[in-house]
Amino acid sequence: MVDRSFGDALLAELYEALNPWGPGDDFYLDLVMSADSVLDVGCGTGRLLRRARQAGHSGRLTGLDPAAAMLVQGRRGTREVEWVLGDLRCTAWREEFDLVVMTGHAFQELLGDEDLRLSLAAVRECLRPDGEFVFDTRNPGARAWESWTPERIHEVRGPDGDVVRVWHEALTPVRGERVAFTETFDGPRWDVPQVSHSTIRFLDVDALDGFLAGAGLVVGQRYGDWGRGPFTGASPEIISVVRRSAQGP
Repeated sequence: MVDRSFGDALLAELYEALNPWGPGDDFYLDLVMSADSVLDVGCGTGRLLRRARQAGHSGRLTGLDPAAAMLVQGRRGTREVEWVLGDLRCTAWREEFDLVVMTGHAFQELLGDEDLRLSLAAVRECLRPDGEFVFDTRNPGARAWESWTPERIHEVRGPDGDVVRVWHEALTPVRGERVAFTETFDGPRWDVPQVSHSTIRFLDVDALDGFLAGAGLVVGQRYGDWGRGPFTGASPEIISVVRRSAQGP
């Protein structure tokens, strides 16, 4: 669950400053550039697809996101991408994409079992028979939420040049797979700090592979970091390269 009651538009404006281009983006860009038709699920501001188009990608690029404010930012960047408002559960694509990606831990926003099953089934429908689904999720074994404390403050510049201070705080105790946390924004545009409440899900590899198998998907490769290092129990990431199973769901 993501509660952005104080303004999706603000989050969209700050998104790329809060999430500067990094090794994960390079990892996905390489994949996108080698695929003729690409669907970016939870594309946000569409930065990955915009960068691919700028780098010379000449095929089909489609960005899907449930936040209209994010897609506004994408359209401002380029209209040479197909921007679609919604989520996987409301799509009707059938074997249209060589590559489907979910970047930036967007997969962790699928909180319920039924959401996961329906979304993964839709991914399988979207993929061509030899296509790939690539996504990342934080490894629960690395316990990333323990570093989400008010002492770790990030400062970014807003669209008007003002400095915005941002910090996260995990709500404890953490039990099970779901972690609730707050994201706080403070700056001269507000009289008081603005707080966004979110919950994300941490699945281990066994649970993850169970959901994938149930949707007729199978892992081809799995990495633990953006340098394509092998996944271990201490890896920060679970990066999965998934294909359609020959047996189906």
